[in-house]
Amino acid sequence: MALRHFLTLMDLAPQELSALIERSITIKRELAEKGPVYTPLTNRSLAMIFEKSSTRTRVSFETAMTQFGGHAIFLSPRDSQLGRGEPVGDTARVLSEMVDAVMIRTFSHQSIEDFADASSVPVINALSDDYHPCQLLADIQTWIECRGAVKGKIAVWVGDGNNMCHSWINAARQFDFRLRIACPEGFDPSREIMEAAGSRVEIVRDPLAAVEGAHLITTDVWASMGQEQEQAERLAAFEGFQVNEVMLDRADEEVIFLHCLPAHRGEEVSETLLDDPRAFVWQEAGNRLHAQKALLEFLLLGRMN
Repeated sequence: MALRHFLTLMDLAPQELSALIERSITIKRELAEKGPVYTPLTNRSLAMIFEKSSTRTRVSFETAMTQFGGHAIFLSPRDSQLGRGEPVGDTARVLSEMVDAVMIRTFSHQSIEDFADASSVPVINALSDDYHPCQLLADIQTWIECRGAVKGKIAVWVGDGNNMCHSWINAARQFDFRLRIACPEGFDPSREIMEAAGSRVEIVRDPLAAVEGAHLITTDVWASMGQEQEQAERLAAFEGFQVNEVMLDRADEEVIFLHCLPAHRGEEVSETLLDDPRAFVWQEAGNRLHAQKALLEFLLLGRMN
């Protein structure tokens, strides 16, 4: 198979993404039934570059490689020459000589694109300031597991027009569902990304109106990594945008709630929402492991068994 990268959801065709989700569900089921006996990546290595901290991303990718028989190498800015100013392209060329794939969690999306341009092994975007496609694989898997096919359904994003919002917009395009974005003025997602999605996506300023009849509601923290100094300003701007049980009550009776975590209880979500039976955030978090296994299998072996 020709070299493939996974920098946004748009790097795979819709049918490839659907097959990837199906494969992830199968991998999850077989792991529960048989344990980690399927080891297709024996002696394969994944370099993991972290310029932003992480719990779910690091643990899920390391566990995925271990259970698949491979090895993950953790690199923080302190552990690599990137932290001392080595050009991104030079690091990409060096790692391409030593590992089978590279996962990057960083700030600038352009840096990931530059890395991929110079890399001769698959590069995975594990989060940038613009996109978080790996999280969306787990999110869509969770939605399908809980409620079946998502085509034509309504999802609602409540909060900042950030990297997660951008990836939900791309997901609406690729999985053919409708997305309503409830965000205050001044916190809209990228106009270019919105326009590319066409009529599938719309902005609704009133969050209570946005969730009417919704099949899925999701949100994220109001101040992402690197925006901590804006916390007070954002708390004021997002007043009225907290997702709570009352909001879910206005949605479809089969609505589910997702959050990429970590959550700030009492801010973007009510104190008790994550414990509501309509919230599937723990299943969603666990699906990071299985979806990324399917992704690694596809990028490294060129197949979805």
